[in-house]
Amino acid sequence: MAKKTQKRLPRRREEFTYRGFRVEELRAMGIAELLPIMPARVRRKVNRGLSRGEEHLLSRFRSGETRIRTHLRDMVIMPEMIGKEVEIYNGKEFMKVEIQPEAVFHILGEFALTRRKVTHGSAGIGATRSSKYVPLK
Repeated sequence: MAKKTQKRLPRRREEFTYRGFRVEELRAMGIAELLPIMPARVRRKVNRGLSRGEEHLLSRFRSGETRIRTHLRDMVIMPEMIGKEVEIYNGKEFMKVEIQPEAVFHILGEFALTRRKVTHGSAGIGATRSSKYVPLK
């Protein structure tokens, strides 16, 4: 008996919700309505007021600019930023990041890492006792 091979379809992703609200609903809400569902750290930052630079960056997102570059790594990702591309400075270069719905209420700097992963080379001559017997060819 030959087994019937069934091709598995990729798992269908459900629509993203944040604490029960869809992305469209989050975008329609004002700051006052978003406050109760924000995490505490973000709520504290928004309650204290966004800086002039952060307000300017938010207005650039709202205006629909195509190329947005920023040094503001501590900016909170608001619902109106979803789906846009932003270039975040990591201390050396601007890293292009597309903002996904899962990133809502995170910080921009989380997506542009400032440190590289350490990759060590092989041990040099004299590094260990065993390297004494490694041929030099």
